[in-house]
Amino acid sequence: MSAPSQISARPASARSVDLDSIQALVKTDLDAVNEVIRTQLRSDVGLVNDLGEYIVNSGGKRLRPIVVLLAARACACKSSQYIDLAAVIEFIHTATLLHDDVVDGSDLRRGKETANAHWGNEAAVLVGDFVYSRAFEMMVAIGDMRVMDVMSHTTNKIAEGEVLQLINCGNPDTTEAEYLEVIQRKTAQLFQAGTRIGAIISGASDEVIEGMAQYGQHLGIAYQLVDDLLDYSDSSQDIGKNVGDDLAEGKPTLPLINAMQNGSPEQVQLLREAIKNGQRERIELVKKTIHNTGSMDYTANLARKHASLAEDALANIPNSSFRDALIDLVHFCVSRTY
Repeated sequence: MSAPSQISARPASARSVDLDSIQALVKTDLDAVNEVIRTQLRSDVGLVNDLGEYIVNSGGKRLRPIVVLLAARACACKSSQYIDLAAVIEFIHTATLLHDDVVDGSDLRRGKETANAHWGNEAAVLVGDFVYSRAFEMMVAIGDMRVMDVMSHTTNKIAEGEVLQLINCGNPDTTEAEYLEVIQRKTAQLFQAGTRIGAIISGASDEVIEGMAQYGQHLGIAYQLVDDLLDYSDSSQDIGKNVGDDLAEGKPTLPLINAMQNGSPEQVQLLREAIKNGQRERIELVKKTIHNTGSMDYTANLARKHASLAEDALANIPNSSFRDALIDLVHFCVSRTY
């Protein structure tokens, strides 16, 4: 049952991919998306402008708008509306981050001070509401009821995922199925929505739309699995948050859940207490236990499985550089160390 104490966060068969090459393929589109974001974040209220500019300049990989751009391009979209939709997806993501950081009491994101740490919880929540509502204003302007239907259901599912995660916090009896339900709603749902609406706005067939949606779903699950893995990985040096945040917040992520299923009674007791009490100060001992029970490999293998399913979902998408980039994005998500 024991495993090497040092296990890379990178799934063994993942092909390392440079995100820069993917971004370069859609650079013109990404520049247009960033301009839309800046324009749509403008407000007559000074604090909204200040916080909005801070958000824009805070970095981030822009993965969610990228999947919209790649999905639309892979489906030969002839409308420019996919640019606005990519910005909409980023707005929804940004709003959830603003609210998440307040709920979690986080003070660091992407290596920088969070908005709530800088301006206070009240401002972060209210500007998050502004960003959400602005996203729906933009969708109304696009005028496609199929997009509105997808995004209204998506935001509802994300909210449910947040509540489920809150319920699970501090609960060492959280099951793997319950954990996966949270990440399906909280993370994968938005990736799935992004690829789905990218195909919808392109006028793609139902078969292609569904394939794109399945791609986004499995990509999102793989991405979150790796994200949770990195919180306990010795190879992760720049994950953009405080190492051990998940443990401090009492979040029973898969590395912890699996370790409790495979550990000795003493190890299980250690992990149960760490989850119940949010013991960041015991992070090194918890990490050692997770490594020694093989739970890093288990989580990485599941990420690899969903990465493979994401690739399979593109079977009916015509060959193009954009389809290739969607596959490269899968490899990036499971090979990343940040």
